[in-house]
Amino acid sequence: MVAVAQSASLRARAPGWAVVLGQELRDLWIGGRGLPLSFAFSLLLSVMAYLTATNRALNFLEQRESVNLTLQVAIAVGALLALLAAADAFSGERERGTLETLLVTPVSRLELTVGKLLAALSLWLVAYCITVPYAWFLGRGIGVVGDALAVGFVVGTLLAVFLASLGMVFSVFATSNRISITVSLLVLLALYVPTQLPSGTQKGWAGELLLRVNPLTSGEQYVGKIVVDAHSWSVDAKWLVSPLVAAVLFAGVACVYGARFVRLRGGVSG
Repeated sequence: MVAVAQSASLRARAPGWAVVLGQELRDLWIGGRGLPLSFAFSLLLSVMAYLTATNRALNFLEQRESVNLTLQVAIAVGALLALLAAADAFSGERERGTLETLLVTPVSRLELTVGKLLAALSLWLVAYCITVPYAWFLGRGIGVVGDALAVGFVVGTLLAVFLASLGMVFSVFATSNRISITVSLLVLLALYVPTQLPSGTQKGWAGELLLRVNPLTSGEQYVGKIVVDAHSWSVDAKWLVSPLVAAVLFAGVACVYGARFVRLRGGVSG
């Protein structure tokens, strides 16, 4: 991030968050972890598509279910990558000894937070772009690809913003990078717990309420209703409320906390 200080002169021509975003994208995608992670994700989708299309044990999956499975995996992995990148945003800078240089640049802490958050979300966007040809291949000929890709993008983006913002908050306050990433993963696992409940429990009023208030399960349900059940977007729009509220709320929290509490040492005390 030393290059951010050298790029500070660009502030006269570009917003501070754009300068930070550009440098973060270069760090992430040029010699960083972005390309290897994206390649590994593409291999995962390739294996899934091959097994779904050729393995007799998986041929019971209808095309709509295959597309839905692909989108669910893409959303889960893309959001996970955004979460991990955001969880490393400030705690990682502290451990690498580069946060001090970053804080003395003529860029506000709010702009630092916004730039880093947008850079983390680039992992989700790349994961989505990789998913497009696989979803088209599995769903071709049944008229589901357009709606599937659209709803996957909307839900995936909302969940990626929610999780990346959550990881950013942890990164602001964590005393070490390990703590930030560990807490982020534990929270993510907790959010996925309702998906492992027995189907009978999920169908009760309490189970459905739990699925609706949880942004991850609510988004998963909404994608399934559009892709598998072929519902219109408006019929089950209530399932989209939780991901939307979580994305807006936690993005605001991340920006406020990033602007107020980013410091050389993690914690709340000033």
